[in-house]
Amino acid sequence: MTTSTQITTAHKRHDKGLVLIAAYKFLIALVFAAVGVAALHLIGKDVGDVLSNLAADLRFNPESRFVNFVLDKAELVSDHMLRRIGLAAFCYSALGILEGIGLYLEKAWGEYLTLIITASFLPWEIRELAHRFTWVRVSLFVINVVVLIYLVTVVMERHRQKRSVAA
Repeated sequence: MTTSTQITTAHKRHDKGLVLIAAYKFLIALVFAAVGVAALHLIGKDVGDVLSNLAADLRFNPESRFVNFVLDKAELVSDHMLRRIGLAAFCYSALGILEGIGLYLEKAWGEYLTLIITASFLPWEIRELAHRFTWVRVSLFVINVVVLIYLVTVVMERHRQKRSVAA
């Protein structure tokens, strides 16, 4: 017969920080999956017409610079490009799901994978911030830096614990 204290000590509590990062990674994966679905849904359609109808439905000013910029760029999007966008979005979504699972299960490979991917995107994010400073870009950059610092701390702590157990 087991007591309630044995049951609670038998179940390891999840690291709240890793669970939060995993949730963030799952959310990002969901967004990229939606982008992939949208890209594949647009194959065979006139992207300019679809975006023009969307702008009208959302009651955007059809004479605004933003709407005209988007509609001008939409003409450059081909079915081949939409397939590539969809494939890239689904691959990045799968990678985000893999990161999230690894972090939620507190696996070392998940932590290292997330460290490598997060660190590899920081130079690109810095370049984008230098090119055009927006609060969305700053927010994403800050989140990724916090994630990186937290994961480095977790990995270093785990490494210290392994050394102390081995000694």
